[in-house]
Amino acid sequence: MNHHHDLLSEMRAEWRHTGRDPAARAACRRLADRHPGLTLEGCTDLFDVVTLCESRSARTVLERAAVVRALLEEARDRSIQRALVQTLLPGLVGVCRQLRFGEGIVDEPSETVAIAVSLLGELVLDWAGQSRPYAAPDLLSALRGRLRRWLLKEKAARDVGRLDLERPAAESSPLLTRLSDLATGPHARLARLTYARVFEGRSLRELAAADHSHPQTLQGELRHFAQHHLL
Repeated sequence: MNHHHDLLSEMRAEWRHTGRDPAARAACRRLADRHPGLTLEGCTDLFDVVTLCESRSARTVLERAAVVRALLEEARDRSIQRALVQTLLPGLVGVCRQLRFGEGIVDEPSETVAIAVSLLGELVLDWAGQSRPYAAPDLLSALRGRLRRWLLKEKAARDVGRLDLERPAAESSPLLTRLSDLATGPHARLARLTYARVFEGRSLRELAAADHSHPQTLQGELRHFAQHHLL
């Protein structure tokens, strides 16, 4: 499972530029001014700051944890958001490995890594400004939970996708035809859930449990799907 290296290599290559651009240099100065205890005087940009957080750096574990904590506190800054994601990439790969890169659920490990990067970015935005002594493990633990839930939804969608949408000609209808057309596109999940609800009579609570969704949330999704794609 080495397919994830392409995306991560691209991110590392991109970071070599963005981590040293003018915005990254300005963000580094602000970080040093706001957190003098980090002793960042030797850092000229965020690339240098992220390097400090690597396991091979001269900083101790506690010192590296303090830097990550400060990055999260200042993560409303777009450049620092990117720096924090870059800092946590090794841990992100570890999370994907724990979940076997979605083996048996997604076709390519790289898809799981890409989703994990996106989820981590969302987490950093959601938690920006918080002060957490154990920011790195906290973020990675939350990422593991979000990624697991995403994988469970993907698995449920595949399981629902095994439903046979082919019905005898006598039972054919415009709705069934439309659902069949949508069952292999970007709306496949909701098409198959609608099929199960309408043609199999499965309860909303049962479908929500299989989809790992809240019944009211799923009901809203199905209503929106019907209004915009079926009516």
